[in-house]
Amino acid sequence: GVVEACLLHMLKRRAAGFLRTDKVAALFTKVGKSCAIAGDVCKKVQELQQQVESRKNQPNGQEPLKRQGSTTSKTPVLTPQAIKHIWVRTALIEKVLDKIVQYIVDNCSKYYEKEALLADPVCGPILASLLVGPCALEYTKLKTADHYWTDPSADELVQRHRIHGAHGRQDSPSKRPALGIRKRHSSGSTSEDRFAASAREYVESLHQNSRTHLLYGKNNVLVQPKDDLEAIPGYLSLHQSADSLTLKWTPNQLMNGTLGDSE
Repeated sequence: GVVEACLLHMLKRRAAGFLRTDKVAALFTKVGKSCAIAGDVCKKVQELQQQVESRKNQPNGQEPLKRQGSTTSKTPVLTPQAIKHIWVRTALIEKVLDKIVQYIVDNCSKYYEKEALLADPVCGPILASLLVGPCALEYTKLKTADHYWTDPSADELVQRHRIHGAHGRQDSPSKRPALGIRKRHSSGSTSEDRFAASAREYVESLHQNSRTHLLYGKNNVLVQPKDDLEAIPGYLSLHQSADSLTLKWTPNQLMNGTLGDSE
């Protein structure tokens, strides 16, 4: 949408087409007459639009059978948002959007007014350069509405815990030298190595994988095991599997791989 807004800024009426409502389509079509890369994008977009129209016209029962029997043609399922921005989207997925925009910038006098964004000697080339990065990506799996990409990963939460725990705990400086000495003296112990390996496996189990999905994580959650003991800070996490929800809490010392003299 942002790229389309830049392409439409002060576009000449002749380039946009007098009667066409889709000005982006008109621009790509006009550029495609003199730019071979844009011409290929026009052909691909027309094919996609024909596939979308044919899917709308087909009965509900026939289209799945056709897709199941066909092994060569993979008809993409386009959302309304994808259809709305199909020209820029197709050029982006084909990794040629930056080249098309650069061509438009080089020939801006044909398509734009003098005050247009793409006609600017600085802003136009910058826009084309910014699109090089997105065009280098492989869009094999696009994010869907149920993909909670804003949530921090378990790996990031563990890193935050370690960074925060190194500065936020007042009792850690007095305990950590003893833990370090203990580890040095017992470096050859197989039980210590086994304990460190199990602790490392547990921390790794907090990461998202194919079996469980981390829904929530919180550092330094205090838990009081007994009435006569002080509350212990630890890492609280909520995991979702196929058939259940699991709540885990791990003491900070176990997250660091050492328990020291704690029971």
